Amino acid sequence: MIAVSIGRTRHKMVLAEHRALADRGAELVELRLDWLARQPDLSRLLKERPTPVIATCRRQIDRGRWRGSEPQRETLLREAIVAGAEYVDLEGDIAGHIPRYGKTQRIVSHHDFDETPKNLDRIHARLAEKDADIVKLVTMANSPGDAVRMLELVAGARVPTVGFCMGELGIFSRILCGRYGAPFTYATFNRERVLAPGQLTFDEMKHLYRFDSITNDTLLFGVLGDPLGHSLSPLVHNTAFARDQLDAVYAPVRVPQDALSRTLDDLDRLGFRGYSVTIPHKEAVLERFGRPDDPAWEIGAANTLYRDEQGAWQVMNTDYQAALDSIRLGLDPDDEGRLTGKKALVLGAGGAARAVVLGLVKSEAQVTIANRRGERAAKLAEQFGCKQVQWENRTTVHADILVNCTPVGMHPNLDDTPFDQNAFLEDMLVFDTVYNPENTLLLKQARERGCRTVSGVEMFIRQAAAQYERFTGRPAPLDTMRDALRRGISPVRD
Repeated sequence: MIAVSIGRTRHKMVLAEHRALADRGAELVELRLDWLARQPDLSRLLKERPTPVIATCRRQIDRGRWRGSEPQRETLLREAIVAGAEYVDLEGDIAGHIPRYGKTQRIVSHHDFDETPKNLDRIHARLAEKDADIVKLVTMANSPGDAVRMLELVAGARVPTVGFCMGELGIFSRILCGRYGAPFTYATFNRERVLAPGQLTFDEMKHLYRFDSITNDTLLFGVLGDPLGHSLSPLVHNTAFARDQLDAVYAPVRVPQDALSRTLDDLDRLGFRGYSVTIPHKEAVLERFGRPDDPAWEIGAANTLYRDEQGAWQVMNTDYQAALDSIRLGLDPDDEGRLTGKKALVLGAGGAARAVVLGLVKSEAQVTIANRRGERAAKLAEQFGCKQVQWENRTTVHADILVNCTPVGMHPNLDDTPFDQNAFLEDMLVFDTVYNPENTLLLKQARERGCRTVSGVEMFIRQAAAQYERFTGRPAPLDTMRDALRRGISPVRD
C-alpha cells in the first residue's frame, strides 16, 4: 500500500487533494497537520474522508512546520486518536505518554535527516517497545549500502516496520521496502509537493514501479550511475515489464564513482539480477567482471551487467549493435545496409563514440574522428586505425555519414548544435545519439539541407531492448519501449 502525504496550508486544498487522490486509486493518505496555516480542524478533515488517514504533526526539530507549543501539538494528536483516525504518527520520545485509544493504530517513528546510524537495531527496538502497531524508521542514505541495511532491518523486524532511506541514494529503498515486509511506503501528491528528500510521486509509485504488485518473488533490476535524476531507463524497462506481465521491477540506484564495488556487494544481498550501467561506471564494471574475450573489452566499456543461467555475472555492451542498427536504418535501401567504403565523421570521443567507431570500422567504413579535446580523438583514432581531425576543422571532412556522439543539443540546451548548418552535404546521413529531445537542432537543420536523419531514440531503444532480452530471456516489446521513451521526453519535444 502507498501512503500519500498531503502538506497544504489551507484546509480547502487538503480536502481537494484528498478527494483527487481517492479518485486516482489512493488507499491511504497522510494528513500533515503541521503544514496548515491555522489551527487544524480535525472534524472537517476527517468527516466523510474518502480514504483511511494517518494523522501526522511534525515538529520543527524533525523538519516539520508546527508553530505552536509542544503541549498543543500532543493535544492535537490525542484529538486525532479520539476522532478515530485510522493511524496516528507518534515520535518515539512522546509515544510513551500518549495512550492507546479505540481502533487507531499507533505508528511510532524516528527520523534522521543526516545519516543512517550504525545502531539501527537498537533504535528500532526502542521504538517497538512504545506500544507500536507499526514502527516507522526513516534515515538519510549517505551510501547505497545504508539503504540495503535498512531493507535488511525491515525484513527481520518482528513488529511491522515502514523503513526506507531518504535522499537520492535511498530512492530504491522506497520502491522495494514492501518486498521486505513494510506495510506501506510513502509518496507525494505530485512533483511540486515533495515533502522529504527523494520522495517519489503517487503516480510513479503506483503505475511506474507498481509498488502494490511487488512481492518476495519479484525479480530485481536497476540502473547504476551518477547522476540518475533524469534517467528514462526505469520508465522504459518497467513499461516493458508491465506490457509482458512480468513479475519484475527496475529501480534507479545512484552510485557515487568511488562506491561501485562495495555497492555491488551490498546489492548482492538483496538478490538483484541485472543492471543497466551508465556514467561513470562503464569502465569499472568491465574491469571487475569482464574477460579479455568479451566483445565489450574491445570497446573498453560495458553498459550491461546480468546473471547467466548459472548465476554468474556477465558483462556486455549493447551500444555497439544498437548504433550500427540505427545507422543502417537511415541508409539508402538500395545499399542493403552496407557501410563498406562509406566515409563517416564521428563527433566525440567518449563511451558512445567508442562503440560507434568500432562498429563502423568493423563494417569497413572509413572513419574520421573529431573531438574538442584533440588528444582524446587522437588516442581513439590510433586505437581503431582511423583518421583524426581537429575540432575546428570538422566541417572540412566530406562524409557520407555524420554521427554526433557529444551531448551538444541535449535538453535543456536545445539551441546548441555541434555542426555548421552550411556544411551539410546533400544526401548525407546524419545520426544524432542525443535522444532528449528526439528532434535536435542538428537533425532539424540536416533535414532542411536535404539530409536523411536518424534520432537517438532508435539507439536508446535498441540498446535497452538488448538489455531487456538478457534480463528476461524473451524478445523485447520494441514498440512499447519506444512509445514509453517518447512519452517520457514529450514535455521537451518540439
